[in-house]
Amino acid sequence: MKDNPKNKDKIYYTILIIVAIICIIITIGIIFFNKKNKNKEEDLEIAYTELIKKIDNQEVEKIEMTVGSTSTKVKLKNIEKEKQAIVPSTQAFIELIQEQVKNGNEIELIQNPTNIGVRIVQTLFSFFPTIMILILFILIFKMQGLGDKGKVYDTDKSDNTNTTFKDVAGLDEEKNELIEIVDFLKEPKKFHEMGAKIPKGILLCGKPGTGKTLIAKAIAGEANVPFISMSGSEFIEMFAGLGASRVRKLFEKAKKIAPCIIFIDEIDAIGARRTNASGAESENNQTLNQLLVEMDGFETNETVIVLAATNRPEMLDKALLRPGRFDRQVTIASPDAKGREEILKIHAKDKKLSEKISLKDVANDTAGFTGAELANVLNEAAIIATIKKHKKIQMEDLEDAVKKVTVGLEKHSRVISDKDKRLTAYHEAGHAIVSKFLETQFDVKEVSIIPRGLAGGYTMYKTNEDKYYISKTEMEEKLVALLGGRAAEKIALNDISTGASNDIEVATQIAKDMVTVYGMSDDIGPIHLKQKDPYERQVFGENIDDAIGAEVKRLIDIAYKKAQDIILSNMDKLQAVAERLLEKEIISAEEFETFFS
Repeated sequence: MKDNPKNKDKIYYTILIIVAIICIIITIGIIFFNKKNKNKEEDLEIAYTELIKKIDNQEVEKIEMTVGSTSTKVKLKNIEKEKQAIVPSTQAFIELIQEQVKNGNEIELIQNPTNIGVRIVQTLFSFFPTIMILILFILIFKMQGLGDKGKVYDTDKSDNTNTTFKDVAGLDEEKNELIEIVDFLKEPKKFHEMGAKIPKGILLCGKPGTGKTLIAKAIAGEANVPFISMSGSEFIEMFAGLGASRVRKLFEKAKKIAPCIIFIDEIDAIGARRTNASGAESENNQTLNQLLVEMDGFETNETVIVLAATNRPEMLDKALLRPGRFDRQVTIASPDAKGREEILKIHAKDKKLSEKISLKDVANDTAGFTGAELANVLNEAAIIATIKKHKKIQMEDLEDAVKKVTVGLEKHSRVISDKDKRLTAYHEAGHAIVSKFLETQFDVKEVSIIPRGLAGGYTMYKTNEDKYYISKTEMEEKLVALLGGRAAEKIALNDISTGASNDIEVATQIAKDMVTVYGMSDDIGPIHLKQKDPYERQVFGENIDDAIGAEVKRLIDIAYKKAQDIILSNMDKLQAVAERLLEKEIISAEEFETFFS
């Protein structure tokens, strides 16, 4: 990296903390030492006025002083122990003693030179308040972030990330849309000659892990230009005006090293809709205003492009999304099966994979996974293979990794009673049996009663296709499949348990979305009813909430009745699957199919 302010800040803060600790220790030591001496010599002190009286009465035998110190040792006649006194002015006191000696008062005056160590400590102590104020000022100065911010990746230096489009898989359409940005950064002159204006800002939207940051770095790598990266949260601190200052400095830095790319990750931290609130919200407004001004202030010949990433584009201020600022929005979606296979190939380059592994099969089994999740699966598989002392990653290691990521860690050590084990077996068998007789549901891949994560057991399905739309029939049958476990408990064991709580929660949410979001209710109709403010629904009538609740309940009741009917029609198969689970704990897809042959 061209400059790494984080490393410098760590060193700087370490030095400041060490200095502060030393100063505090010295202060505590001096206070403790003085207190200790005070406690010891409390009875040996003599007041200055009393000392003058005793000198006048010729009761003082010897006085010992140290140059530069107001503390004085006093030896009185007929008293063995020395006493101490504090004199307000050493020079005036010495002149007083000398006058007394001239007048016949026999007093021995001893003046000792100042100890260099004591002098250093006294000097430090006298400057201690100034040092502490200076340290505090420097800390405030640093905390306000008035220095350069943002990590700069320079393609001309050895710290270059070397990320290009070949490192980005599964995003072919997105890369094609952004390739013109690379051309503009490489040859801006031909665009300017044609009178074309390249977009000043591009907003990358998508859920976490889809590759927004990766594709931003790839654009910089392809164009061979510097890449300044900064998180939205780094703009906001506890001091007013700081966010706006950092925005200015970020764009100043970019203009100096243009052509370049500014990448702001999680821009919703500073780009959320402006409000009339005060305090922290006001600070956010100032930061956003400054960002709007800077993006408007680009000259037409300045080759600085702002890329930003967010997974919540609906939160952003409309002024940020207008033409001239973030002109384009590019949605980075989860990869399809082909994209997942390409991503797996990239992340598998440094892994020892068995020749029997088919990354295509793994890609088919991980529908909906993002690039980050796929990388995590391969990493978990490598860890599992190492623990099992395999020479190479086996297919079973990859399957275990998928289960670990999706369901959770297997917990063989958890002690489960026979009653709970039996209940779990019938619950999971119920899910599997019901799903088997639902046309739109995926085939069963594995059924297990071994606890994983928070679940007492699980039923996995073969998700070998990417779905972009879900029909009403699919959603209705999904409700039936979810309630299959509860139906099996009730019919086979004449009891129900808390094990179905998550199934019921998911089923209820699906039914609510069918009614309020997707308009799949025949009685209510195709109306969007999922407003943020419940009072907004009152335009559809005062009893609309009752109608929604009744429709959700009707969908759940129908699904539960259908699940019970399937279970009652296949009690022999339910019994057989449950008993096999109690015996073996895990049933594979092939073994499950044997119950229906």
